[in-house]
Amino acid sequence: MKAIEVENLTKRFNNRGGAIVALDHISFNVENGEIFGMLGPNGSGKTTLIKILTTLLKPTTGVARVAGFDVTRYRDNVRACVGVVFQEPALDRRLTGRENLDFHARMYGMKRKEREERLEEVLKLVELEDKADLLVDKYSGGMKRRLELARGFMHHPEILFLDEPTLGLDTYTRRMIWNYIRELNREEGVTIVLTTHYMEEADYLCDRVGIMDHGKIIALDRPKNLKNLIGSDLVSLELNNPDDIDNIEVFKKLDFIRDINVYHNYVILKMERADFRIPAIMELAADEGIEIRAVNLRKPSLEDVFLHFTGRGIREE
Repeated sequence: MKAIEVENLTKRFNNRGGAIVALDHISFNVENGEIFGMLGPNGSGKTTLIKILTTLLKPTTGVARVAGFDVTRYRDNVRACVGVVFQEPALDRRLTGRENLDFHARMYGMKRKEREERLEEVLKLVELEDKADLLVDKYSGGMKRRLELARGFMHHPEILFLDEPTLGLDTYTRRMIWNYIRELNREEGVTIVLTTHYMEEADYLCDRVGIMDHGKIIALDRPKNLKNLIGSDLVSLELNNPDDIDNIEVFKKLDFIRDINVYHNYVILKMERADFRIPAIMELAADEGIEIRAVNLRKPSLEDVFLHFTGRGIREE
């Protein structure tokens, strides 16, 4: 049995202007024990998908099963075996960290001895033992996120859903949260499903990534395999004059260039062994009167995969 099975799932919202399709006939599976990511811009359908899988929304059509339970027919069973960390904070700021966790455990019917033991385990895992009796109102943003993670797996869920788990956090705190997520997955074997629009987050954390756009899954595989779809080195040329975009076809004169993409005032050239090719590219640009402000050589990223499939970057949304 898969941790999650989704078949032809669709969600439409009706308004005065007509139906909005938030999810458009998507299908995928999540294996037990894996970290599975949904990567996409705001409005791509990620949060709607999480809400359906956690029984907060009903699908319009299609089937979704979580831990073997249909999310429409067996909502209580699904809720009993999942944990959720929502995008918006859901802590009681007037309670201490310990009291927040204890209240959550009581809601799931955990006995006193089990609650007390589990409290210490999860506080230690997210390194909040010394802050457990401090009011949450005094917590930093990163501490609150760590406490929400602890609360999400307080009741030993089989599957933990994280909706944009590091949104709004600084780089250092984001890295800390990544480490806690990995530790949780490794130590407790819990299946983790997260949504994100941070490419580096999906690349670093996830065993597999589904890339979403306009309610569809446009690609799904291991991050390495997705980047191998591009299969080449990438040379980004920042043009000094955006009007030079009209002349980029001249780069096709170089037979080693496999593909050309335009992204704002950048020209992205795909090729093999790019470190040896840059002088020829610069020479051709100079001959054609194309002024280059900056040159960047890099390997493909998940941003490039998104650009490859959609013709635009995630950050454009």
